[in-house]
Amino acid sequence: MRESEKKLATIIIAVYKNVDILRLCLDSIYQNVSKDFPLEIIVVDIEATESIRDLAQIDYPHTKYIPCQENVGFAKALNTGIKEARGEYIISLNPDIIIKKNSIETLVQYLKDNPKTGIAGPALLDFNGSSQASCFKFYTPWMILYRRTFIGRLWFAKKALKDFAIKVNDKKPQKIKGWLMGSALALRKEKISKVGLMDERYFMYFEDVDWCRRFYEAGYDIVFVPKAKMFHYHTQSSKSNGFWSLFLNKMTLIHVRSGIKYFLKFKSWKVSRKRT
Repeated sequence: MRESEKKLATIIIAVYKNVDILRLCLDSIYQNVSKDFPLEIIVVDIEATESIRDLAQIDYPHTKYIPCQENVGFAKALNTGIKEARGEYIISLNPDIIIKKNSIETLVQYLKDNPKTGIAGPALLDFNGSSQASCFKFYTPWMILYRRTFIGRLWFAKKALKDFAIKVNDKKPQKIKGWLMGSALALRKEKISKVGLMDERYFMYFEDVDWCRRFYEAGYDIVFVPKAKMFHYHTQSSKSNGFWSLFLNKMTLIHVRSGIKYFLKFKSWKVSRKRT
């Protein structure tokens, strides 16, 4: 297949100034995706750096490199990649994802076999092999406070937080009424054209919640696919345990602002679904 031809799938990695972790991600793709699988890889460099440019263009010459001259945020960076993608299927990966063998092929095959699926996500693993929570109920306003402040230590908040993560079957695909962590998502590009791109009003956080909600309300399934497995180096930089850090922690403030945008946009935390 010539480089100018359409691909079956496009992996898009939006990266911000972390060349070392991007190298690990790209290594895992080149090592664990079959060479016969018609794949395109796009790296979107948020606030472009020479080190990431050189990695993508010299060390991985088959990777398409798209520089952003300023920090445009994750949603806009991913949308930039989607607009340039030649794949029928879109796989969005954070650079801190290390894929396992056949994980990309498994996600694409699931989407091919299940046309009602809007967004599919893999099982995310810690590097010791233990499972990470990646499926969650749609947010209520107070859930942000439970997750990011000392209120989460109180008994009623602890119960709500425990219920926030959706219990999933680790043996077979499971449809959920909720959202998948945006670290690794798979979609059919044709469905993105119907539902829309990520909402660029979110600079960071809630863009994945918003996207899943729009797909779900449009009548498409949100599906956890445990057979596809990926390692995820996950840190909660916005997590806060003290009251005052709610006001002092920059990432917490961004998270709260994004939450406010989300609730103002949908006007209700109650999620309804269109019949199909």
